[in-house]
Amino acid sequence: MLIALDPASPVPPFEQIRAQVAAAAASGEAPVGTKLPTVRKLAEELGLAVNTVAKAYRELEAAGVVETRGRAGTVVAASGDRSLAEVARAAASFALRAKALGLPETQARALVETALHETYGG
Repeated sequence: MLIALDPASPVPPFEQIRAQVAAAAASGEAPVGTKLPTVRKLAEELGLAVNTVAKAYRELEAAGVVETRGRAGTVVAASGDRSLAEVARAAASFALRAKALGLPETQARALVETALHETYGG
């Protein structure tokens, strides 16, 4: 798994790291058990402060994307991405609410697609 920073990006470096590791874990590019570089090693490779990388790792661990195993290092977690589970719960809640309000499925789907388009810009 290669982590590359875009120095011209307005996204902070720790968030670029977090997003790339989370995406690699979700896509399977970094399967469960994949060992991440140590905080010090990755900071050195990317030319960042150790605390910047440590912040990204802490956020990944809090989200359940990675787990730290002491001297064994940090690895992609088997528990899956908690953020994905949270979004799935929100989607299910939206679907139940839309149905309860009598919205046809096509309208509910259109609302979601519009919100995604506005958020992701695609």
